[in-house]
Amino acid sequence: MIHFQHIEYLLALAFVPLMILLYVFVINNKKKTIKKIGDPALVNQLIAAYSPSKFRIKFILILLAFTVGIIALANPRKPRGTTMVNRSGIDVMVALDVSKSMLADDIKPSRLERAKQFIAKLIDKLPEDRIGIVVFAGRAYLQMPLTTDHSAAKMYLSSATTDVVPTQGTVIGDALKMSYAAFNTLEKKYKAVVLISDGEDHDETAIKITKAMAEEGVMINTIGIGSPEGTTIIDPVTNETKMDASGNPVITKLNEEELKSIAVNGNGLYQLFTNTDEVVNNIDKQLTGMGQRAISENSLVNYYNFFPWLLGVVLILLLAEFFMTEIKKQTKVNKSTIKKEVAVLAVLFIIPSFMMAQSDNSLLKKGNDAYNKKEYDVAAESYKKVADKDPANEKAQYNLGNALYKKGNADEALKAYDEAIKIGKSKNDQSATWYNKGVSLQNNKKLPECIDAYKNALRLNPADEEARFNLQKALQQQQKEQQQKDKNDKDKKKPKDDPKQKDKQKQQEEKDKNEQPKPQPSKMTQKEAEEKLKALLQQEKNLQNKLRKVDAASPNKPEKDW
Repeated sequence: MIHFQHIEYLLALAFVPLMILLYVFVINNKKKTIKKIGDPALVNQLIAAYSPSKFRIKFILILLAFTVGIIALANPRKPRGTTMVNRSGIDVMVALDVSKSMLADDIKPSRLERAKQFIAKLIDKLPEDRIGIVVFAGRAYLQMPLTTDHSAAKMYLSSATTDVVPTQGTVIGDALKMSYAAFNTLEKKYKAVVLISDGEDHDETAIKITKAMAEEGVMINTIGIGSPEGTTIIDPVTNETKMDASGNPVITKLNEEELKSIAVNGNGLYQLFTNTDEVVNNIDKQLTGMGQRAISENSLVNYYNFFPWLLGVVLILLLAEFFMTEIKKQTKVNKSTIKKEVAVLAVLFIIPSFMMAQSDNSLLKKGNDAYNKKEYDVAAESYKKVADKDPANEKAQYNLGNALYKKGNADEALKAYDEAIKIGKSKNDQSATWYNKGVSLQNNKKLPECIDAYKNALRLNPADEEARFNLQKALQQQQKEQQQKDKNDKDKKKPKDDPKQKDKQKQQEEKDKNEQPKPQPSKMTQKEAEEKLKALLQQEKNLQNKLRKVDAASPNKPEKDW
């Protein structure tokens, strides 16, 4: 059944009656003008070459072109095959802790950043499932409802920071409630929650809510992120170590018992975050074991769009109106006629270009379908056809690089990425291409080149945390290789054992052992030290007063704010 994608554009059809009224007004005005002239014979002689029927036809052509153009903008379309696309999958709500305790760096670069990297990889592992995101701290908020648009899920994930929830604390119970509210309550299975937190729960309702959700068929899996021994928190506002009400440094520790208890009562799996890929694979196996159901999703319907054809009709109608004159007979070619013919030829050149663009889009779609089915040979062939016809097609070059990389043709993939970077228009697109190039180089052990690629990606998009993480990883790997190389070079240059040299070395070691380090004399006078101490105490006092004012201004603030 045909329906409109943008039905709101049809409101513009209200101008059609106004155009008809305008036409009637013009005709009546012409008749009045003729009567004012007076002599009918003279008037008929003056307008002998004028054709009222042609004027009427020109108006009808414009009216039709306008009407068809509005319908084209509304994009009438119909599904190809069926009205819905069926697939097998489950609904997964991801509950992410964004309290300040997640800023702790006992897991580098921070608990929150590693949690977001884990979620991004988990989303890639669940291509057929609907994903939703809940963020929570002192309160819980639905960041994104359940959807199969995984690109949108990653976009919402990247914006999850400790600032998105104004109330601090950790209320796991509220997060579970919000996750349950996002599900279809009529179903008793195929629903799961993945909770990522350090487990510092500041409420007592989490276990009770977990049991209630388990009875409704929801599986709750938990990921513990952090270290049992704990660490301090650097407050992003003051850039200093966070203190509690007593003035002692806050130590945030992973509460495994809380998270284990939630997983057990929620018929799920608890995982201590160690290695991202390992934890992702374990959670994926757990979710796969739930079984799957058929899901119908409108967003996945493959539609047949009538927009290009209607636009072609509009062009033809406008050309016909443009070429038609209101004169009955024309025996002499004038400049205006030549201009019209030139315009017609120009439009005729545009139409093949338009049809070629449609062909390119068809090939890109074919390549995308093959890529999603992991048929990378077919995908690369489709993308290459578009790239050969139109080397300036950034999307084709970028997708070709991805397909070639998946095939294992790293060198060819790098060439495609380079072409996409040259013709890239937006900074985000170029950043994504640099990132993919860096991944390809890193997997081929080309560390200096991959480091440059990640740096270029971050210059264009400083918010790309995946590029930042991979850059750190590559720099660490490069440092290790350099240290190993230096060690090997040192071992090669090291002379063979010499008894005299060994005795000399032993004597030096004994000498070093007997020598005690001398204390460094202080360069600060006692008066300067006392003034420095007073300044620090005053600074601390001012900070405590500021924090007390903030506490007094927040009547609903929880007892703990991390």
